[in-house]
Amino acid sequence: MSVAFARLRRVRLADCSVTERAALVERSASASSDVREGARAIVDEVRRGGDAALRAANARFGGGLAPSAGVPAPLRVSATELAAARDALPDVLRDALLAMARNIEAFHAVQVPPREQWVQVAPGIRVGRAWRALDRVGAYVPGGEASYPSSLLMSAIPARLAGVRELVVASPAGRDGRVSTALLGAAGLMGVDEFYAMGGAQAIGALAHGTESIGPVDRIVGPGNAWVTAAKLEVLGTTSIDFPAGPSEVMVLADGTAEPAHVAADLLSQAEHGPDSAAVLVTTSPVLADAVEAEVARQLPALPRQAFLQASLASAGLVVEAADLDEALDFVNAYAPEHLSIVVARDDRAFAAVRHAGSVFLGAWAPESAGDYATGSNHVLPTGRLARAYGALGVESFGKWVQVQRVTREGLAAIRHTVAVVAEAEGLTAHRRAVDIRFEMGDAAP
Repeated sequence: MSVAFARLRRVRLADCSVTERAALVERSASASSDVREGARAIVDEVRRGGDAALRAANARFGGGLAPSAGVPAPLRVSATELAAARDALPDVLRDALLAMARNIEAFHAVQVPPREQWVQVAPGIRVGRAWRALDRVGAYVPGGEASYPSSLLMSAIPARLAGVRELVVASPAGRDGRVSTALLGAAGLMGVDEFYAMGGAQAIGALAHGTESIGPVDRIVGPGNAWVTAAKLEVLGTTSIDFPAGPSEVMVLADGTAEPAHVAADLLSQAEHGPDSAAVLVTTSPVLADAVEAEVARQLPALPRQAFLQASLASAGLVVEAADLDEALDFVNAYAPEHLSIVVARDDRAFAAVRHAGSVFLGAWAPESAGDYATGSNHVLPTGRLARAYGALGVESFGKWVQVQRVTREGLAAIRHTVAVVAEAEGLTAHRRAVDIRFEMGDAAP
């Protein structure tokens, strides 16, 4: 059966004004104002009402476990249940998850910082940094209608490598009041410390503020829908977050050497995430653009998530024609995509010019889905142009540097004049006094 397919929006950069080019890249990872207000209200309800408010929100919006007769729905999935789910994983899925975990660990292990870094800036003055893992981290894993054990691994493995003491996972149950056995099995494989069945803004509120049965966390990481993103922004300050993450997006930068069928498949693979997932082709070849559009129309009918695909391509599908590779790369950097596939004759040269992208895939044999599941790279990435300032989730997302300095009498004497001059210029006399008093006390000072 054929599926009607509206042509992708198509623009030539040469025909666009500065304002029009800006409009092509303008988007935000933040949610709309009404979602922000709604998320704020839910988070506040959980903050004030604890477990009861959390259960009520789960019942109202979905995400909680099914209650038993006369017994409130449990929030936590026990360690026994996680172990049972782990042991019940089909061998083929277990082996695939373990293979994925090995690659993720291999890539992230090199990110583990040294315990301490010291620099002697002058005789008697040593300044350093000491790596300290966070005590307790909450990882949100999307769930409900679909489950993403891959996303759980993307948080759990770098957290363990960083040295996090307690990893707490929150993920919503489906409409049947159950959490995916694949997700629970993955949690068991990864040795997750606590697993709670809760979703949306209420889960973020519980992780940030804590409830009677859930301790608050020091940072919340992981992707989610608009309500999760809005809630993460709302609790920022009470706790820390990795970054807000909006609708998923893929950009393919391709020239006439690219295979149209591959490019179309890459665009469709990301568009199926949701109705607002962006799929953008940037090319120097109008001939390729025509062929890719024909391939999208050909491949689309065979894919099951038609509603998402049609809506995504209609609202966020785009073909951008550039006069040359330099103009194309300028647009790529202005757009700052979450995923960027580069399929051009000299992909190494093109990549050298890329400044802003969450994760880059080089060459015809590097589809974005390979990074989602098996290359070992992290698929928790900045969206909505936040790749201008953020990178992928990694080991450093699960810890912090504590700054430290050791100063001797000789070292302090060497900088005494500098402190005095700058402190007086800023009108902070007590700052100068804290240095001077040590020398005025003479040998009495330790």
